[in-house]
Order: sequence, then C-alpha cells, then structure tokens
Amino acid sequence: MTGYEIARLDEIDEVSDGREPWRPIRHHFGISAFGINAWTAAEAGDRIINEHDESDDGNEELYLVTAGRAVFELDGERREASTGTLVYVRPSVKRTAFAEEPGTTIVAVGGVPGKAYEPDGWEVWAPLRPLYEAGEYAEVADRGRAVIEAHPEYPVAIYNLACCEALAGRTTDAIAHLRIALERSDQLRDLAKEDSDLDSLRDEQAFKELVGG
Repeated sequence: MTGYEIARLDEIDEVSDGREPWRPIRHHFGISAFGINAWTAAEAGDRIINEHDESDDGNEELYLVTAGRAVFELDGERREASTGTLVYVRPSVKRTAFAEEPGTTIVAVGGVPGKAYEPDGWEVWAPLRPLYEAGEYAEVADRGRAVIEAHPEYPVAIYNLACCEALAGRTTDAIAHLRIALERSDQLRDLAKEDSDLDSLRDEQAFKELVGG
C-alpha cells in the first residue's frame, strides 16, 4: 500500500442528487481533513454550482475554475471567472455559478474556521434525495440500508436512514439506527430534538431516552 493515490477527474464517477451532477473527490480518495468536489457543465448556460449559502454551518468555500469560463453570482453580483480564476466566498454570501461554455469545470474546497473537518457522507446519500423529496420513504429506507452497509463510517447517512424509516412507519428500525447515529455523532442529538421527520417517534420512550427529552 502506497502513501498516495492519483486519478484524473474524469475517472471519478459523477453523482447526482437531481440537480447538477458532481464528482465526489473527497469521497473518492477517502480524504478526512477537508471537503473537495468538482462540477463540470455539459452545456453552456448550465448551472454548475447550486444556489446556496453556508450560514447554517459556517463553511468557507474556495472555488477554482479549472476549465472553461463561468459566471458567479455572489449576493446578486455577477462576476466572470475564466480558467485559473479563484473565487473565495464567506459563509453568509448567497452564491451560484453558470457555465459560459461546455465543459466548464469548477473545483470547490471547503471547511469551517477553527473546527476539525468531519466527513458526514452526504455524497453517498445524495442520490436518494429525489426519492425522499417525492415522498418515497419506504424505498429510500430500503435502498438506504445498502448505503450504510457499504459506508458505516458516516453517522449522517445512518441518521438519514432513521428519518426515512420513521416516515415509513418502521419505528423499531428507526430507533435502532437513530441510536447508532447518535452514539457516533453527539452533534446529531440537537437536530433530532427538532427534526419533523422524527415526529412519529416522539411518544416512544426509547426516543425520549436517546434525545434527552
């Protein structure tokens, strides 16, 4: 086993959550120190970076245009970015980006100041998002089991599975997976106290013991 790995960007399979597909660089290499992913537009005019801000988690992001040309919208201000351009964005800024030509590629690196990075596995759960938004909770729960069996290191994925099991009426399974998720990440406990996906569990004594309510 060597202490390094090499891969071309196009060797990393794209992942989609129903929006713009991306290549999960961090997950591909098993990086645990920082988040990094890449987006490539198929056509000019494609939205490469989904509109969002990072106010909830305080994540700082640095974007690098590695191919083509992009236009960033930063709090409504349009800024052009050709190949080689770096765009640093603070957490509160609403951001999105569009391709100006086919094949435009943006690599994004992120992290929270003063906080050790903790991979949460959003990359492996993201393909199930369209089913979740369509209300197909039982199917998400069925497929989610395979996801956490393949990637048991991600407590957020286990938590998401518990949520879908709760929504599907699978109380016993939901409690069991929620227990595992909270044992591995105590930060999820506060989320569980307010998460409406878990409302069906709130009268369960086991749930009350888990969340401390």
